[in-house]
Amino acid sequence: MTVAIGNDHAGTTYKFEIVKLLKNQGIEVINFGTDDDSSMDYPDAIHPVADAVESGRAELGIILCGSGNGAAMTANHHKNIRAALCWNDELVALARQHNDANILSIPARFVSQEDALQFVGTFLNTDFEGGRHKRRIDKIPASNC
Repeated sequence: MTVAIGNDHAGTTYKFEIVKLLKNQGIEVINFGTDDDSSMDYPDAIHPVADAVESGRAELGIILCGSGNGAAMTANHHKNIRAALCWNDELVALARQHNDANILSIPARFVSQEDALQFVGTFLNTDFEGGRHKRRIDKIPASNC
């Protein structure tokens, strides 16, 4: 499995720990984020993650910014991307089970590093349930209105 990761300056510390966790599980990581805490514009790191997931270079993506909002909004402008902003483990599981989220957006300034690592584990190990949820997912793109 390959996971694309992107972050702005607010998510750098968490990103390093997430990358370590992923690599320890034998997961290939494509790092599009900054590696320091100098201010940078989150779309510059998030668009490449969404592109990688959209193109199939990565199966899943993880994005981090201060609130997680800007990162999720940016990623969700890409076709077939379903980025979920999650701040607890139950939301992460539901995002995968019901929404087939393919990108996890973590609000680095509002969750602990320990929680963020737990979210990543849940994200990777929770499957989409399909069924009635698939019908709903198919209605998300605006072209279906």
